Amino acid sequence: MSERFEQAARRDGLVLDAGQRAVAARLTELGEALERGGRRRWFGRAAAEPVRGVYLWGSVGRGKSWLSDTLFATVRIEEKRRLHFHEFFRQFHAAYARHKDESRAGELAVAELIGDCRFLYFDEFHVHDAGDAMLMGRVVGTLLERGTTLLATSNYPPSGLLPNPVFHPLFEPTIALLERSLDVVGLTDGPDYRAAGASSRARTGFAGGRYLWHADGAEETEGSPTPPLPQERRAVPVAHGTVEALAVRDDLVWFDFTELCDRPNSTIDYLALTDAHRRWVVSGLPRLTEAGRDAAQRFANLVDVLCDRDVELTLIGRTSLADALTGEGLPTDIDRTASRLSLLAQEPTPAADPASR
Repeated sequence: MSERFEQAARRDGLVLDAGQRAVAARLTELGEALERGGRRRWFGRAAAEPVRGVYLWGSVGRGKSWLSDTLFATVRIEEKRRLHFHEFFRQFHAAYARHKDESRAGELAVAELIGDCRFLYFDEFHVHDAGDAMLMGRVVGTLLERGTTLLATSNYPPSGLLPNPVFHPLFEPTIALLERSLDVVGLTDGPDYRAAGASSRARTGFAGGRYLWHADGAEETEGSPTPPLPQERRAVPVAHGTVEALAVRDDLVWFDFTELCDRPNSTIDYLALTDAHRRWVVSGLPRLTEAGRDAAQRFANLVDVLCDRDVELTLIGRTSLADALTGEGLPTDIDRTASRLSLLAQEPTPAADPASR
């Protein structure tokens, strides 16, 4: 393992396991090759062979993002960019709309977004929607054609992307392209370090939040957020309309689960809300099996956005967190959702939920 990973592990008080050390070795090779100077292709005209990228996949909490973030932070090149999957799609849709009347609109949108970027790091690469899959296929093709070196992290191997059997065949050409163009590296068996280390981690940002729940007959307790008053309700603008907040207090915004996740809000809407509000309260979390699959998937997307944006979250449920996230028919990403929510302090004393008043 290279010195860059050794230093980062010492700084963060980590001891990497054998699987993580093997990944660190491969990422070290990637970083060294980038620093030696890979070149790009421009719209199909090869200037020189680009550096071969990596598709890093594995189970939740295994350290994929930590390893990739360490490489990204330490690789000594300027033309690099990190994008979370949801944030990329927000930016890509906006750029695509600006070029929709031009030929090669997709290529122009990619060029606008990445500019001279030689090294693009996609965190949390996943595809569940058929429309997004078709766009992503064109994006990946354009990036590789330009000679951009890709690093992607995912909970799924390429063959597990877009798992719906009705639509999966549509994505198989992109899967083949990923497997042919990138080194597919697995970081699978092992502990969920995110959940295991949650109690000792410094509590700031998303990890500075709490999970509170309302037990039968419980009253509001000391330390619970002050419940919103009816006159505090406010329509908050999102990408395409408004969402009703129970309260807005400076940089804090309070939503009910139903308003936020049981309506057709998108990840683009959630991203827009995090631009304006850095502290969130979401109350009324039910057992997700009772909420419906679409609402559960929106909740998983919401947690992804809040965690990646490092937004402080106080989540108030109607049952224990484990109970809320357990059951049949939940989204395939629910393990990642549970792992991320394990970062929240789980108060032993139930809290009052304004929906119960």
